[in-house]
Amino acid sequence: MRRVALETLGCKLNFAETSTLGRQFVDHGFRVVGSGEPCDVYVLNTCSVTERADAECRQLVRRALRHSPDAYVIVVGCYAQLQPQSLASIAGVDLVLGANEKFRILQHAGSFLKNPVPEVFVSCIDEPLEFHDAFSAEVGGRTRAFLKVQDGCDYSCSFCTIPRARGASRSRSKERLLDQCRLLALEGYKEVVLTGVNVGDYGKNSGDSLLSLLKLLEQVNGIERIRVSSIEPNLLSRELIDLMIGSEKVCNHFHIPLQSGSDPVLHRMRRRYRTRDYADLIGYIKECDPGAGIGADVIVGFPGETDTLFEETYRFLADLRVSYLHVFTYSERPDTHALTLDGTVRHATRQKRSEKLRMLSQRKRHAFYNSMIGSVANVLFEGSVRDGVSSGFTENYVRVETSAPGPLSNQVRQILITAQEDEVCRGSFAEESCPMGGIPESNVGCAV
Repeated sequence: MRRVALETLGCKLNFAETSTLGRQFVDHGFRVVGSGEPCDVYVLNTCSVTERADAECRQLVRRALRHSPDAYVIVVGCYAQLQPQSLASIAGVDLVLGANEKFRILQHAGSFLKNPVPEVFVSCIDEPLEFHDAFSAEVGGRTRAFLKVQDGCDYSCSFCTIPRARGASRSRSKERLLDQCRLLALEGYKEVVLTGVNVGDYGKNSGDSLLSLLKLLEQVNGIERIRVSSIEPNLLSRELIDLMIGSEKVCNHFHIPLQSGSDPVLHRMRRRYRTRDYADLIGYIKECDPGAGIGADVIVGFPGETDTLFEETYRFLADLRVSYLHVFTYSERPDTHALTLDGTVRHATRQKRSEKLRMLSQRKRHAFYNSMIGSVANVLFEGSVRDGVSSGFTENYVRVETSAPGPLSNQVRQILITAQEDEVCRGSFAEESCPMGGIPESNVGCAV
């Protein structure tokens, strides 16, 4: 049986699409093996977010060929769409496929014979692109599935290459997604994470909306949790917030890209909101549910970000009631408007500012986890027991560990949070903590 190894760079959407490619290979008689194992075919699904993309691709291809010198090497994904010839120049690469071609990987590869000259198939991104279904399971078992609901982006943020890599915004019909969600439930998944490039834009060209999709998916028996991966602040309406907080299935976990806490920098980034809008959004969420988990993306070192403007961002974030930060150091990307802007920030300064925000993020996460102590949370456990300890996540995306006599994988259990350590909360089974089997009275109604 021929073996295929698949490797993914980038976001959860990329991982979902790689899983779809893997299933295509399995359907054609291949066995999927780990990326570090000998294989006959090696597939690399790329990302275009950072300037390290080219170097990282070369490194991974070289590593794969060390394990499997005769492997047929295929490179697909966002970077393949944007820089196909650069990828084709990597020694050992046989096939490069763009955004529309990667889902026809088996047809393009043919007999999987090594090519003396790499083949490149990349369509013009301006042409209407198809929507290709995709979902993936998180490592560790059938607990959480990532379901692709949207692709592409119509925004023009000055730092971003994604619209050129993935094309215009488009969505799968909610009826089709309902069918897919039902299949995931039949396969035993308890949580579904909705993914896409701009998930909040779901249904914009069909009259649907993320709100209507969530209401429909709530009806799927067997799915106990629905999580929204990320949503732009200008698309997160109060009606949507009310649903996410009030729903029995939709998680009270929000990941909301900020990018900068300085209005002049946001303007240069071509973002569609200002800091006051963002602060009001976070304030409304916390007013409705103090226990809601909120993450924010921040880009550090964007052109024109002076020391004074960075301090604005720092103070804004320090006062903001978010639970954690994803900090990105600005990376120049070809053909973006940001390259035309003045005020380039030195790389050493970018790194220093990134580290300062990462330390702030640690303190915020620590404080948020600390606020969970004494509350009872529903934890969806995943993976196997390690050293007598099982772990999983709460609805508001806090990792919890507890001593377990046996596997708890794919079970939802009530856990009394008793302590926090590093980036993990620890707890015990609520029914064991309360001899009568009830929840401690002081915690009734606690939002988790």
